[in-house]
Amino acid sequence: MIASWRRKKASRAAKGGNGVEMTPSELIIPNHFRCPISLDMMKDPVTLSTGITYDRENIEKWIESGNITCPMTNQVLRTLEPIPNHTIRRMIQDWCVENRAHGVERIPTPRVPVSSDEVGHILEKISMSRAPQDCKELVGTIIRWMKESERNKRCIIENGGAMTLASTFYSFAEGDGENVISLLEDVMNGLTFMMPFNYEAEGHLKSFRSLERLVWFMKSGGLSGRVNATLIIKELISNPRGVANVIQILVKSEGAIEGLIKLIKEPICASSTKASLIVIYHMIVSTTDLSSQCTIVGRLVDLGLVSFVLDILVDADKSICEKSLGVLDAICQCDIGRTAVYNSALTVPVVVKKILRISDLATEFSVSVLWRLCDYERREDGGVIVEALEVGAFQKLLLILQVGCNINEKSKEKVTKLLKLLNQFRSKVECIEPMDFKNLKRSF
Repeated sequence: MIASWRRKKASRAAKGGNGVEMTPSELIIPNHFRCPISLDMMKDPVTLSTGITYDRENIEKWIESGNITCPMTNQVLRTLEPIPNHTIRRMIQDWCVENRAHGVERIPTPRVPVSSDEVGHILEKISMSRAPQDCKELVGTIIRWMKESERNKRCIIENGGAMTLASTFYSFAEGDGENVISLLEDVMNGLTFMMPFNYEAEGHLKSFRSLERLVWFMKSGGLSGRVNATLIIKELISNPRGVANVIQILVKSEGAIEGLIKLIKEPICASSTKASLIVIYHMIVSTTDLSSQCTIVGRLVDLGLVSFVLDILVDADKSICEKSLGVLDAICQCDIGRTAVYNSALTVPVVVKKILRISDLATEFSVSVLWRLCDYERREDGGVIVEALEVGAFQKLLLILQVGCNINEKSKEKVTKLLKLLNQFRSKVECIEPMDFKNLKRSF
């Protein structure tokens, strides 16, 4: 009886005077709790040198846009560092607690962002540290700060965080022991927050010593170490500056290609799969010497890359599908790779299916792969050409020209040539797949 009466009393307290339950949107927020920029209740109130209080996120966006004045008073700011307003923050938190019966949640006490002086002090200690365990603790502090907020992350990057961590990785790259390996894993973790790297950081990471250790992690490290090492290598190889030297070291490094294939064959996460495919693609297309390129492709084929990529393509998402098709097209640039792709029974059905199904880029790669295979055809009975017709390639290629897809002119030329090749065998097969085009719309 008493419990029932208490529940009724609590229910009445959560309602207005007319007995109707109020929602957070119906409550009147005091004006001094609102940010003058967004007019929303402040979560982290800070005060500028002009005495006006704003929400930290909004005023920092204002300052980062290049403004040096107060939005309300238009006065020039004496300092761009806002000061936390603890009084207003506590008042807002008390008001939230008082109105929690109406569904208002108390705003958490914000963490104070790190300053440039704090970051500089820690980075200097990291640079001077020679003990792996001490250095690991300092790197852990940097990673924790970056995870707390984007502002902290920007502050660390602007103060040379990437260069410091890259230099640390280079310094300890040849070391052994559990403490060194653990330190290097943390350094790689921190570096993944700082991509793209600046010139100084790249210089340390593109050295033979650092790349050798990255390859070691990619092949023999733990799960996080393998993923982070691949992400860093992907970032290094995606930058045209010095990419030839990176590829040369990777090709010569024992286990680099095997490590990349392992991440595709036994995927850890989508990010590592994408990174592996990107690195393999650049290793092939960025190698200008045909003999060296064929050597790389030959090693990839021997390790079963073609079958792994085709398996991925069956049900991959858009991003992985585009990268897989790009790798397949790159492999087909060499005779040994084209032969392996040509001999797989899964190639033509999968490649044709991806035309007009994924994206314009995927369509370009699919058309290129199909053109390389059909142009490579040597059998009198048509072989791969007839197979392409049977799975509806002719209709899809025709639609590319009719609908006006946003593909480049080179791809359109390949489509025209493919249609001429396929047309020679059209009378021999049935090749209609109407369901492929049911929901296709013109792009104009």
